[in-house]
Formats: sequence, structure tokens, C-alpha cells
Amino acid sequence: MSKAAAFLADPPPANDRPSYETILRHGHQDLVQAVAFNGHGDRCATGSVDGKIRVFNRHKDGAWRLCDTWGAHAGEILEIQWLPTTIYPNLLASLGIEGRFKLWAEDPSAAPGRRFAESTRSGPLITIPTRSSHLTANLPTSGIGSPAPQPPAPLPPNPDAPAPAPGAYPGPHAAKPAFETRNARSPYRSFSLKHLDDSRTTYLALLSADGGLSVYENDRVENLAAFTLLDELSTTSSHPSAMSAGGVGAGPPLPGTDAHPPIAARGEETSFKVRFDPNLEVCYTALRAGVPSDALGLVVGVMDCVRVYRTRDTIRTSLGIAAAWKGFYLAAEIVGFHRGLVRDVAWAPGNVRGYDVLATACQDGWVRVFRLDAIPHPADEDEAADGWSAGRVRKHGHRRRLDGGDDAATTAPSGIRAGLDQSRGGPERRATGLAGQIRHVFKEISKLDSHRTPVWRVGFDDDGQILGSVGDEGKLMCYRQKPDGGWAKSTEMAIVKMKMAAPGGVGGLGGA
Repeated sequence: MSKAAAFLADPPPANDRPSYETILRHGHQDLVQAVAFNGHGDRCATGSVDGKIRVFNRHKDGAWRLCDTWGAHAGEILEIQWLPTTIYPNLLASLGIEGRFKLWAEDPSAAPGRRFAESTRSGPLITIPTRSSHLTANLPTSGIGSPAPQPPAPLPPNPDAPAPAPGAYPGPHAAKPAFETRNARSPYRSFSLKHLDDSRTTYLALLSADGGLSVYENDRVENLAAFTLLDELSTTSSHPSAMSAGGVGAGPPLPGTDAHPPIAARGEETSFKVRFDPNLEVCYTALRAGVPSDALGLVVGVMDCVRVYRTRDTIRTSLGIAAAWKGFYLAAEIVGFHRGLVRDVAWAPGNVRGYDVLATACQDGWVRVFRLDAIPHPADEDEAADGWSAGRVRKHGHRRRLDGGDDAATTAPSGIRAGLDQSRGGPERRATGLAGQIRHVFKEISKLDSHRTPVWRVGFDDDGQILGSVGDEGKLMCYRQKPDGGWAKSTEMAIVKMKMAAPGGVGGLGGA
């Protein structure tokens, strides 16, 4: 047969068997509360209500095999997250219901089943720093950098227990994390990590149950336990909310409005979520509006309110020494839209579209998608005539004059006033019109009710083109953006339970 005849012949039958396999038996003895994949998608970590973490590796044949399992927390695991694969060793972060944030470092030389839990004993050296004095000077043993508690003593072996089979996988054992921290005032309820490969900087955001937000910075990728405090603020307010007419927020507070997140009473259900802006740089419209290219972004969900924070470059003077500093300010606030607790928030990657996209999962059964735009200052509207670069030069000089001359605002307080400020957990950080505080507006572009049950999780893919959500009914809904900018349901995935009939005469099925 010639090559042309072989080319025109019928194609060979395709292999219907997929090149991947699912994790059908995860091995947890309780409900799986958190799932996270690494950047390559070949490692999966699951966290259960019983406090155990199991790590699976996907091999070349597509099968998922158990790599390690250990008891990570005393209670249920709320969140887990992999750090980027460019960091060595591989690090996994977790947060438990008891409010402890832990980092687990993998020791590749350890035997399977002991890779993560033995990280501080036989694995890579990771030091634990002391807590920053800016938080609470009277509590040196709590907060960031607190030493991890000693694991409980192992129970004596039971002589009546059967011996393990040869080759059986070792069970969970007493684990000691590479790094651990907690908040003495209020337990942590959510965290988010962001790592920048170009600057080798890692940022950690921790949100506590009282609404306190703490952001830490680490510029030593070889020692990810050496976190230093970047900023600390409160995400709850007793002042009127920044909300303008027509549902477009982030303007000055309107008189008579009262839409701040309520303070939960004892026994009342609460919800707290924090997520970093996953984009490496801000979108070009925000850059033209005056937002620094390396500005950090945070979306915070507290009760039924969603807040967006940005950083501005300023100068802070302490003990007569001026230093550059990234300070957070409230850029936008979404209030009055959610009729229940905000269970989850997400910031879409891929901001080449010229604006940012946020999504929220609410207890009222709706998935809401918002568009976030940065609005330039009215004084900068004449930049089109002189050129964008000339306007940026003038704006940069104006910012330096404002930040450098405001000694009263940049000088750190001392004495009794400093102690009172530390006990409050940081100011509220509303936008007051200072240099670098760019006004943002939001708009609700989609309101999706495909679940018709409370929604618990929401997230975007790596390109920001697909939005996924999980509801109380156990279904995964996927949405795609339409040409008009809205979002519509594209896929629905659910687990179908099938009953198999037993042979005749067994269990009364099929018998005569």
C-alpha cells in the first residue's frame, strides 16, 4: 500500500480510555473539607474534618497514588494551599478550625509516609522567628513566629491489635510542622499566600474571626518562616459604608447610611474569607489611573460585606529613619447585594481585559460576578493632551512631595498611644484622598442562581476564562463569559449514584 492510500484510509480507532484517573478512594474516614492542587496539577492535597491531610501524586500512567498522610490539626481543616513549585522544598500551608496556621515542608529524601510531617526533625532547616513587636509587645509567645507545640506522646501499642500486612502503608503519625502561628486575641479563619518569582518575595495574609487582617512579607525564599509584618488593619467598621448611588461603591461615605459588617453575637454563624490578587501586575487601566505596577490587591469577605484593598507606595518614618512602605487602603466596598453570609470570594487571573473580575459565593444561593475599575483623579484627565508619560512624571513628583512632607502622619506613635493602637488591631484604612489612594468602582455584571441552594465555594481557572462554583446539592457548575461581558452556565457536573441489582435470591431482588 502506498503512502497516499494509507493516508486516505480510515483512521485507526481512537482510544476511548482517558489519559487520567480520578481519586475514587481518598482514604479519609470523615468528610473532605478542603482540596488543593499544585501549579503543575500533578499533586493533590486533601484535608478532612478529622484533621488529617493526605497528599497524592499523579504518575506517568495517569494513576493517583498516595504519597503521605498525617494528622495536621486537632479539628477540621478549613483551607489548604500549595506554594509555587519554584520554591524548594515543596511547601503546603494549612489552617485548622482551632485557628492555627501551619507550613509543612517536604523532605524528598524521607520514606513515603514521612515526607511532610518530619520536616523540622530530619528535613530542611527552617527557623522560626520571634513575633514582631508591632503587634503585641506583651504577648511574646503568641502570633506570628510562635513555637509549635510539642506533639502528644504516642499511645502504648495494643497487644491485641492485628499486625499490619507486609507492604501496608503506614498510618498517620504525630506530626510537627515546619512553621506554625496563631493569634492570641482571635483565631484565624482564612489565609492567602502569594509568591513573586521575579522579586523572590512571598506575602501571607491572615484574617481572624474579629475581622483583623494581618499581612506579612518574606523576601528570603530559602527561609519562608522569616515573615515580617507588612501591615495590619481592621476589616470591620463602625462608620457608614462607602457606597454611592446606583450600586457603584468606593466613594465617600453618604450621610445616614449604615451598611458596615455587623459584629456577630455569641453563637451566631460567621464567615470570613481573604484572597490575594493572583495577577503579577495590575491591569493597564489601573496603571494609567495611578496604581503602582507592583501594588498588592486583596479581596476580603466579612459576613455579608466584601471589601477590596490596594497598596500605595509611601514613606514611613520611625525613630527618625525614613523607609519605603506599602500601606493598604480601602479601594472599594460591596455592600447591599448579598442577602446572606459570603461563603467564598475569588479574584480572576488574566487582567489583560482592562478591568478586574471578582466573584462571590453567598449563602442565599447566588453566585455574583463583579467588575472592578480604577477611576483616575479628575485632575489627571488632561493627561491625554500632554501624553501619559508626562502625566506620570508630574504625578510621581506630587506623590513624593505629599508623602515626604507629612511628618505627622508618617511618624510612628510612641508611649501609651502606641500601646492603645496595638491593642485595637490596626486602623480601618478608609480612602481619605491621600496621594496614591486611587478610587475604584464596581459593577455587578452577572447574578447566577444555577445551584438554588447555598453556595460554598467559587473559583476561577488559571486564565480567568472559566468560573466554577460548588453548592449544597453537591454539583459543580462551570460558567463562561459571554461576548457582552456577562457570565452564563456552560457545564454541570454531579456524582450519580447507581444501584446495582444483586443476583437472584439475594436480598429479595430477582427471587422467585
